Amino acid sequence: MATRPSRPLTFGGQPLTVDRAKRMRWTATGMLAAMAVLFVATHGLATSGAHPAWGYVHAFAEAAMVGGLADWFAVTALFRAPLGLPIPHTAIIPENKDRIADTMAAFLRENFLTPAVVARRMAGMNIAKAAGEFLAASPERGGDERSRITSGAAELLAEVLESLDPDRLGNQVRSGLAGQLAKLDVAPLAGRMIESAMVDKRHQPLIDGFVRWAGLTIEDNEETLREIIHQRVAGVLRWAGIDKTISSSVLDGLYKLLAEVLVNPDHPLRGKIEEGLAKLGQDLQHDPETRAKVEDMKRDLIANPAVAVWWTGVWERMRQSLIRRARDPESGMGEEMRSMLSELGQALQQDARLQHQINRFARRTAVGIATRYGDQIVRLVSETVKRWDATTITGRVEGAVGRDLQFIRINGTLVGGLVGMALHAANRVL
Repeated sequence: MATRPSRPLTFGGQPLTVDRAKRMRWTATGMLAAMAVLFVATHGLATSGAHPAWGYVHAFAEAAMVGGLADWFAVTALFRAPLGLPIPHTAIIPENKDRIADTMAAFLRENFLTPAVVARRMAGMNIAKAAGEFLAASPERGGDERSRITSGAAELLAEVLESLDPDRLGNQVRSGLAGQLAKLDVAPLAGRMIESAMVDKRHQPLIDGFVRWAGLTIEDNEETLREIIHQRVAGVLRWAGIDKTISSSVLDGLYKLLAEVLVNPDHPLRGKIEEGLAKLGQDLQHDPETRAKVEDMKRDLIANPAVAVWWTGVWERMRQSLIRRARDPESGMGEEMRSMLSELGQALQQDARLQHQINRFARRTAVGIATRYGDQIVRLVSETVKRWDATTITGRVEGAVGRDLQFIRINGTLVGGLVGMALHAANRVL
């Protein structure tokens, strides 16, 4: 059966240099063994009086062994019992991992997650400008990451729209729009729109369209109009066949009137229509009775079930269209989002006021998180370390700092040897 490769130990998200620590441990152990060999080799020379220098070498080796062994014991006692012997106050880290976890959490809480520390640290950071530089980056400088952000945002939008209940969301949006529309006084707004359109002569196409519509309506209902005229005229006129002449004259007159209104911008009937529009604009703004009628019409329209059904269909089509565009790489939504992000990035870089507002919001948010959730964050650290078994925490800590600890053993060996030489020299002088 194939074995799964073991994952490298990490500490703080960084891979540990276990091999380097192991090499340093063998180096320190080899130096200690070399001192032992040197001590045995120089013992006879130092006592035979062959040369005074051998005494210094022997003293160096002897003291180096003592210093190396002492530091080996101290370093080993941090992680395990030396030689497996149950010596008190050894295997300090595995035996006290819970207390170490609580101490680490308290240290983190008191020195890093206090509101004052977070606020002071955030005060020197321009988060808004850094975000702007990233968002406005060219393809050669972060554009690929920005593309991944827009693609991920589009997919997230599609998943959110799919996960939400379409009927419930549509009803909520419709209720929100209906509530806002109910608060809006439509009549004065419509009156000002009519006045503004008339001042700029934008109402002329509307009149032209109305005249054309009237002409087409008469043309489509010609037979009905002739029948009405036929029923209204006297019986003698119908018997004489004059009713047909009258109906044709009436219809021709209507067609001629509408054609004249359409081609003549100064036609009196057009002026009457403009007067009516002007009066309607004034009444919508200043006449309480007209405004009340418009409000009643607006309320009836909002409460009409047909409008609710129509809006539900519109919203569902919008939702499906957004989902399709978000998931279609050729829809252009990604490019639009990239363009929007680029413009936002430029604004964040150039607008000092916007930077100030965003940085202040970020600072207050970070301080609020530290104040409200600081205890939970450090509790997470503490509980995570407590869940580690003794072997795991020993391996991670030793892998992180073991190389430096082996330097302590090497330095202890060398310093011990130098102290031994100094003591040997003092002994000879005395």
